[in-house]
Amino acid sequence: MDPLVTPPLLVTLVAESARQAALSAADAALASDVLRGLGGEPGAPNWIDAGEALDIAVAGVPASAARGALEAALPALDIIVQPAALPRRRALLIADMDSTMITCECIDELADYAGLKAEVAAVTEAAMRGELDFEAALDARVALLAGMDAAVLDQCRRERVRLMPGARALVRTMAANGARTLLVSGGFTAFTVPVAAQIGFAAQYANTLNIENGRLTGTVARPIVDAAAKRTHLIGAGVPLPATLAVGDGANDIPMLEAAGLGIAYHAKPRATAAAAAAVRHGDLTVLLRAQGYARRDWVV
Repeated sequence: MDPLVTPPLLVTLVAESARQAALSAADAALASDVLRGLGGEPGAPNWIDAGEALDIAVAGVPASAARGALEAALPALDIIVQPAALPRRRALLIADMDSTMITCECIDELADYAGLKAEVAAVTEAAMRGELDFEAALDARVALLAGMDAAVLDQCRRERVRLMPGARALVRTMAANGARTLLVSGGFTAFTVPVAAQIGFAAQYANTLNIENGRLTGTVARPIVDAAAKRTHLIGAGVPLPATLAVGDGANDIPMLEAAGLGIAYHAKPRATAAAAAAVRHGDLTVLLRAQGYARRDWVV
């Protein structure tokens, strides 16, 4: 392809399910006008689900310009812009867990049982923004948990861990259509193992908290599952990268978001949002099904 020629794009507009005003023909018209203003040639809107999601094919516009302009013009909608030539329904999903597939950060919730949540959460937030070395920050936080009864791990999971809305539908729909699904977390196997089973992931990878005599030692087994490991699991899955979908929310997700055929930042920190090809700003994880063209009638829930 001529490097000066921008590839055709597929733009997906999605209204948040809880939004009172449904996605309208006026929204589609505004999006088309924005794309024309960028020099593009948009096609007619193609509804995925009336009032909820639609596609617009467009030629002649760079993806980054289309995303920025559309997000600014339609701030209440989620906008997914992707090359039209890539496989629409992905063959691999690789997902972060904390604040992506579940609604909390497990290490922060564990720290709460030790009365240290505020201290640990501040480090977690800085690490997710990319301001701290991930491994050093992980070691420092886990060290504060030394001596904790290992039974608290299950208690925390029961009392604090809740699935993100749309998690089951996303994973089970993709799996039912032949995709491989991987949960890859910088968190802990004490949580990823049951969460992966509950949602329906085919495999999970995470860090292991060392335990001796029924208590946490305050250390994590090596090697660490960090940003580089997440990217390695993506590349090592054996699926052509254009057919892959990655989703996460923090700085340690950036390498896999950038490497995937479609990387989507989910209610993410600014660095992850900027690095990803697209961002979910309002809706739940079913926006990733809309991005693949799955109508509601196709979802497995």
